[in-house]
Amino acid sequence: MLPIALSIGDPAGIGPELVAEAWARRDSEGLPPFVAIGGAGLLATAARARGLDIAVQPVGSVAEAADVFTRALPVLGEEDTSYTPAEPTQDGARFALASLERAVALAASGDAGAVTTGPVAKSRLAEVGFDYPGQTEFCAAAGGVAAEDAVMMLAGPSLRAVPLTVHCALADVPRLVTAELIRKRAHVVHAALGRDFGIARPRIAIAALNPHAGEDGRMGTEERDTIIPVIERLRREGLDVTGPHPADAMFAPHQRGSYDAAIAMYHDQALVPLKALDFDSGVNVTLGLPFIRTSADHGTAFPIAGTGTARPGATIAAIRMAGEMAARRFHG
Repeated sequence: MLPIALSIGDPAGIGPELVAEAWARRDSEGLPPFVAIGGAGLLATAARARGLDIAVQPVGSVAEAADVFTRALPVLGEEDTSYTPAEPTQDGARFALASLERAVALAASGDAGAVTTGPVAKSRLAEVGFDYPGQTEFCAAAGGVAAEDAVMMLAGPSLRAVPLTVHCALADVPRLVTAELIRKRAHVVHAALGRDFGIARPRIAIAALNPHAGEDGRMGTEERDTIIPVIERLRREGLDVTGPHPADAMFAPHQRGSYDAAIAMYHDQALVPLKALDFDSGVNVTLGLPFIRTSADHGTAFPIAGTGTARPGATIAAIRMAGEMAARRFHG
């Protein structure tokens, strides 16, 4: 399998040290080969600051990275920057953007097996010309996919959850919850569970929007007018879909075993249970792309960058999941 391309993220955040930590644990964690994009000096300094005694080696190609991986952390690209933990700068944002652009391009062209993106500060990226709401939308554009067709899934050992609406005000959610959006999301999730997660007959649970699933219209009519009819349509189309499930109960232990992925109506409805259950192993996966993209389900964590306290679990999980997905998608 081709190595996974890793973008470093903002150099003032925890991304560089966690890339170094992931390579240091490659054997104990059973990680597939990966190559960091840019920042050889940055990664070497971040590794030393974290107390890691590792080798960092520049390479000229992804193929060379596969040969180097067993003995050194391979780094592709000459872009570099200083190690400035907890002090984000525009120069650092430019480096993060260059790393992201090249890592995604390698995955989109098929020259890398997948891409795992490091945490970035969106406001800093915007200052240097990044014209996307986030990395998910950037990856969609790189893959020629409409932004609304790139689906965010948060996946951990205990739960896979998809927010129907993502970065919007809670007050806007009811008008954004449409039958067509639910239907499109369900089909993308169904296809990805089969292709990338190896689930022969995916089971999808769809959450209600209102308490008690609306109580037959007494606590809201979205279930009666929108969600139930589209669930019935999805069943007629051959999908194994259940719901609408009251969200206060559907993530309980005895319920989670009845489905392979949950579609929630809004951001926190999906992310609160995922982070409560799998905070240190949660992975952000973008479904619906022609290439594989994962990332750790956390941000730059500027306040703890360089302190050595950032935990690498989610970064390791994101790399591992990218490798597993690539193995299923490209090697059966």
